[in-house]
Amino acid sequence: MFITVPLVLMLAAAPATDAVGAGRKAFGQCLSSQIQPSLDKKLTLSDFQAAIKKTCADKEAAFRAAIVADDKASKMSDADAQSDADDQVAEYVDKITAEYDDYNKPG
Repeated sequence: MFITVPLVLMLAAAPATDAVGAGRKAFGQCLSSQIQPSLDKKLTLSDFQAAIKKTCADKEAAFRAAIVADDKASKMSDADAQSDADDQVAEYVDKITAEYDDYNKPG
C-alpha cells in the first residue's frame, strides 16, 4: 500500500514533466539543426539569431507553454512561471548562439 501511493503520485505528475522534456528536446533539436545550414550560408551572428528565432518559433512556444503549465501546476505565480520560461529559453538560445559563434570564427 505504501509503495503504491508514491508510485501513483509519480505517474500522475509524469505528463507535465514529459511535456517539458519533450518541448525542451524539440526546441534544442530545432536550434541545433540550424547551425550547419547557417554556416554553409555564412550567416552573421545576428542573421543566425534571427533565423533560429523564425525557424524555431513554434518549438519555442510549445516549450514555453509546457514550462509555464508545469510551473503553475506547482503553484508558482504566473509572473514567476513566465520568468522561468524566459530564463530556460534564453539559456538554450545563448548556448546555441555561443556555439555558432565559436564555429564561425576563423582558424
